[in-house]
Amino acid sequence: MSYPRTSAPRRAARLAAAALLLAVTAACTSDDASPDPSPAAVAAVQVSGPLCAALPTGAEPGNPTFLAGQPVDAALRWIPTITTFEAAMRASGLLTDLDRDGITLLAPTDDAFAAKFNDDTWDTLMTRDHEKLRTLLKAHLITGAHTVDELVAAGTATTVDGTSLTVTRTGTSARFADKADAVCADYQATGARIHLVNAVLGPLPTTADGTGHRAH
Repeated sequence: MSYPRTSAPRRAARLAAAALLLAVTAACTSDDASPDPSPAAVAAVQVSGPLCAALPTGAEPGNPTFLAGQPVDAALRWIPTITTFEAAMRASGLLTDLDRDGITLLAPTDDAFAAKFNDDTWDTLMTRDHEKLRTLLKAHLITGAHTVDELVAAGTATTVDGTSLTVTRTGTSARFADKADAVCADYQATGARIHLVNAVLGPLPTTADGTGHRAH
């Protein structure tokens, strides 16, 4: 049996169409797999405050622009001066309860916790009194991701435990409840803003004896 022969022009047209389809498919695959990773494609994040100079900058691991693309629990681990706060958030279970659609964290530094609690009090909070620990930490969380300028403009902020904090301008930074100053403000994470503060807020009494405590 003989088969009809395809003319040369028709074969050439089919080959050209197949080549075009392959080229389009390859281009789309390449675009999907290789987004522009250049630094120009990511807006730089600016933080401010006297403590910022001691924290990672530029291309260093944990720099503010890198943290902006991280979930908040991962971002907290990269900031070296708030290890106590990060450990407390994790131990209390609050990290898994955070509002992923928007949250502001007023994160006391390790020195701030050392000035507030002695070792025995802190160990008890971390190992047994988790409800008290959660109450303490909720005094540092504000619903919605707010810059320091936004908080200052509002004049007050309500924490997730229902406490109303006054927010006032101090130089280029902010002061919360006339007690805690933002010492490195406007870190970003996915759905969050993180402001480092130099004092612990909340209702628990001070038990520090001046010797500080180890980081947890």
